[in-house]
Amino acid sequence: MKSRTPASRTIGATFSVTLALTAGLCVSVVSFAAARAEGIIIHDARGRDVTIGNTSRIVSIGGAITEILYALDLQDKIVGIDSTSLYPPKALGEKPNVGYMRQLSAEGVLGLNPQLILAIEGSGPKETLDVIEAAKIPLVSFPETYTEQGLIDKIKLVARAMDADARGACLAAAVSSDLAELKKLRDGVNQPARVMFVMSFLNGRAMVAGHKTAANEIIKLAGGVNAVDGFDGYKPVNDEAIVAARPDVILTMQRGREQLEAEAVFANPSFALTPAAAKKSFVAMDGLYLLGFGPRTAAAARDLALSLYPGLNEKAATWKPAALSVDCHK
Repeated sequence: MKSRTPASRTIGATFSVTLALTAGLCVSVVSFAAARAEGIIIHDARGRDVTIGNTSRIVSIGGAITEILYALDLQDKIVGIDSTSLYPPKALGEKPNVGYMRQLSAEGVLGLNPQLILAIEGSGPKETLDVIEAAKIPLVSFPETYTEQGLIDKIKLVARAMDADARGACLAAAVSSDLAELKKLRDGVNQPARVMFVMSFLNGRAMVAGHKTAANEIIKLAGGVNAVDGFDGYKPVNDEAIVAARPDVILTMQRGREQLEAEAVFANPSFALTPAAAKKSFVAMDGLYLLGFGPRTAAAARDLALSLYPGLNEKAATWKPAALSVDCHK
């Protein structure tokens, strides 16, 4: 019997390794194909595991969700949006509107024949969501967490639901870069301004933002402090509380004909006694831009910071927010 030469043993070993690698690759391909056949599973804000199989026809509920989908270049899959989806501006002009996110009708949503519904947490009412689920249409609820990490997670989760992880990673990286630049800008603040966010007036009383609100977090991101303390959410406060809060700046949303104006706010006897009134410090910004916690949030916080601290303008002059121009479409 002839002994095998080293060369023949090497060839045999190489062949065996090749077979093993090929087999392993085949198993990986089969496993990947099986996983795709089963669909993508998302654990959503309602604590449910939602299986997504078809993303060709989407209804997007929530301004931030729609903004993220457009930033990921997935707008061609959107067949309907809600009335808070104001950015990009062309969205409401080219997509059917299913109404306000908290007052959805099952008929309006299901009439668009969606294969998937992506909705920000708080969308409803519950009865409408129950009807949609009964129709066996996958509905993913995205957590509304007003933090830097919550924003990044939301972008990645929307991308995951759409099987567009690479695009999501690209957009998340751009937003993370913007947040890092924002921190550098914020580090230049020596004396934080006391900012009061006023949503509206209800029976003569100001509805203001407390903790655990988008307004509270955007104020912090801009280097300010919320002048309102002691409660969470949005609540009406009395005149004494406004005077005691001593706000340096009044912040509000631009909202068309219902928008609050500086003259009207500072004409209120309680606001007239604040440092903000003495300095006529009043800032109004687009609502979705300011409070939406979408890809443009760092840019919005920068703009607010420059309104609060004009001395930062030179430091911010060279910063162009990456999320406003990044191309994550590939």
